[in-house]
Amino acid sequence: MPTMFKTVWDGHYFDGRTATRHEVKVSLMSEGLHIEKGDGTKLWWTYGELRLTRGSQPGDPIRLERGREIAEALVVEETGFLQAVEQVAPRAFSRFRGSTSRPEWLRIALVAAAGVVFVAWGLYVWGIPALAGAVAARIPVSWEERLGQSTLESLAPVKSRCTEPERLKILEGMVAQLVDTIPESPYTFRLTVVRGKMVNAFAAPGGYIVVYEGLLRKTSTPEELAGVLAHEIQHCLERHSTKTMLRRLSTQALIVVFTGGDEGMRALLELAGTLGDVSYSRSDEEEADREGLKMVQAAGIDPKGMARFLSHLDGGESDLPRSLKYLSTHPRTADRIKQVNRLAADAPTTPVPLLPGYPWSEIGNICEESAAL
Repeated sequence: MPTMFKTVWDGHYFDGRTATRHEVKVSLMSEGLHIEKGDGTKLWWTYGELRLTRGSQPGDPIRLERGREIAEALVVEETGFLQAVEQVAPRAFSRFRGSTSRPEWLRIALVAAAGVVFVAWGLYVWGIPALAGAVAARIPVSWEERLGQSTLESLAPVKSRCTEPERLKILEGMVAQLVDTIPESPYTFRLTVVRGKMVNAFAAPGGYIVVYEGLLRKTSTPEELAGVLAHEIQHCLERHSTKTMLRRLSTQALIVVFTGGDEGMRALLELAGTLGDVSYSRSDEEEADREGLKMVQAAGIDPKGMARFLSHLDGGESDLPRSLKYLSTHPRTADRIKQVNRLAADAPTTPVPLLPGYPWSEIGNICEESAAL
């Protein structure tokens, strides 16, 4: 039987309350999904209450979520799942995929580029962000890795990096613990620590995470840093860094990138040095907060650490030192901070202490050895 007509699929179910991953069988029905766990427990999800949060790229695992904030999730890694949904329930498939295709976005951009002032203004306000999202979805991971490498060379040159092996290994282990919660990631995540008092961290395309020494010293527990790392990892996974850089390109350059030409790659590389000054949109920040908290929770780490770190930075908003770069590149609002605190407070799991017994204040000395060289 062809894969697209298959009606029973293997998947993983997450209940949203614990980090446990349940092996399940998923049966496609005309009105919804019949999910059966290994212990015989059965669940029924109607298509109308589901949303597709991952799987728009060919080969990506499909992730469907039910509920808001700390939601239940279903992950299907087999290819052809959405095509099977299309066969069984065409309306649900249309809802997941959306009604506007990439070629339509491209036609909008072309018309706007040649259009009148009103169309150009509309493109600037709405069209470029939308086209940037469509282009980001088409950029190969290899391109993102090249862009990330170039960004790292520009903003975190080798001479500024902290390489004290013991402490660096601890931080890399934290990243690995978080990344292990991802069913299947297209990226190999790499952590770089940079010397300097500036309180900052950023995600470069392709899985590159950069943390400044000043931010390490600003954290009071490893759980606080885990929240920052999870937030930055989500910026990579959701391609927020790539989209933000693409928004700085002209419409013509975006179209060149969309078509996959070498000139498009060169246009992107020219932007590598600007990532340190970009400011994410509020929706990107909220998504990184929400998905980052889920990642922290799935890793068995106290999600309240992210909320505590934001609270540390939130003190003295009217007189912020320029060194708190994290606040300018990661815009904060009272609503966003309240949301993080609410989501963290609602987390039902009992976390396991991260790095128990380790003197966390010592982590800020990670640059001592490299500084002495």
